[in-house]
Amino acid sequence: MCLDIDDTLIDFTETGKRTLAALTGRRDIWDEWERVTDEHVARVVAGDLDYADMHTRRTHAFLRGLGMDVDLASAAAFETRRKTLLNRSWRLFDDVVPCLEWLAAAGIQLAAVTNASGAHQRDKLASLGLARFFDHVAIAGELGVAKPDPAMFQSVCLQLGCDPREAVHLGDKLTTDAVGARDAGLTGIWLHRDPDHELAPRTADDDTEDAARSGAPADIHVLTSLAGLPELLVSEFVRVGVPAPR
Repeated sequence: MCLDIDDTLIDFTETGKRTLAALTGRRDIWDEWERVTDEHVARVVAGDLDYADMHTRRTHAFLRGLGMDVDLASAAAFETRRKTLLNRSWRLFDDVVPCLEWLAAAGIQLAAVTNASGAHQRDKLASLGLARFFDHVAIAGELGVAKPDPAMFQSVCLQLGCDPREAVHLGDKLTTDAVGARDAGLTGIWLHRDPDHELAPRTADDDTEDAARSGAPADIHVLTSLAGLPELLVSEFVRVGVPAPR
């Protein structure tokens, strides 16, 4: 069983929004932050930018884009303040620990699979008490490949010693997580925590999903909470090692 981390287990977006608003006094800049971050993470995954430099350069580009006249040193100081505030603010969704405890009790191997670019994801899992649940952590910045590339999912299956057809991946992004996993031979589950939210019209390069309009593909399972995962696994996926219902 593979699980995404940010906005699947950890309430990443809301925490990030609050942090940026506290530091800048602005609440309208999250989309730009994500765009600049995605650009820089892609450069790390492609090997064009060192992870050690990524956060400062990302923050420098972001602040300059807001019209702030900052140098790299000032951007680094801003990034230090941001990380300090973030690390004090992370929180889990309420359904996470009960679900992970059930999966562990069922004896299911678990992997955390993230498109983040560095080991800070391991630190987040550890600080929130989640590291004990995972047999493997796959980080795009360390592997040089990212979801939805099939190689990302298949490398995790290799580490867990299972055939992709025996594996399930769940995440909050329809295309990146669920469809990407399906296309790699796994079963894909989309965790759509806010199904009543009206999403903006999709653009060609938009990774936020407009499945609220179009609907998920028929072969993608959709959950609105991790509380529904145990029942889904027991009823649908006995092949992943979940006890069959009697």
